[in-house]
Amino acid sequence: MDLGITDRVALVVGGTGYLGRHIATTLAAEGAVVVTAGRSGGDVTIDGQDEASVVAGVDEVIARHGRIDILVVTAAPAAQTLDPADAFSPAAVAAAVDAKSLVFLRLANAVLPHMRARGSGRIIGIAGQLARASTSVVASVRNAALILAAKALADSMAGTGITVNVVNPGNVFDDDHPVPAVGPGPSTPEQIAALVAYLSSEPAAAVSGASIAAGHTFRGVSTL
Repeated sequence: MDLGITDRVALVVGGTGYLGRHIATTLAAEGAVVVTAGRSGGDVTIDGQDEASVVAGVDEVIARHGRIDILVVTAAPAAQTLDPADAFSPAAVAAAVDAKSLVFLRLANAVLPHMRARGSGRIIGIAGQLARASTSVVASVRNAALILAAKALADSMAGTGITVNVVNPGNVFDDDHPVPAVGPGPSTPEQIAALVAYLSSEPAAAVSGASIAAGHTFRGVSTL
């Protein structure tokens, strides 16, 4: 399948991280012009928790390449780094939402005017299946908030040529961390990256507002 993203400019925020690197590599292999961004390293420096840094970083990409066709946001602390002792802490919940779902919202808001001016664009957020779990309010709320923000943005962009979607990985494994014999939601970074590439494509123009589980699903007490 021709994804139709040759020479499209893709900004991958969190592109220097583990999953972000695989996404950036996959998009580049499909012909996209990939710009990676992070707090340190990457092609552009962007601190997603700093509004001024977000605006400056997006403006820098526009100045260099003339446009942003694809935005992928996978910048957030890994679930394994969340302190179980803070699982129900209001302060920890607020900090986690700011570091993940609000980072996505700031970046989406920064690129949307440019995409609307061109009449097309793809925005993909990486959330997680912990949005559906009940073990940690911190882990659940930060992902659920991103999913709901993306759906609201997708609805507001209907008919503009811009799509907004979310990918929800389960547990992600690689050769150094093999898939266990028994466990929920196993997936590889390459599988997640392939799904992101499809959502970035021309054939995916009819897909917007979707929250897609990758790596099967966790058992939980809610559906979202």
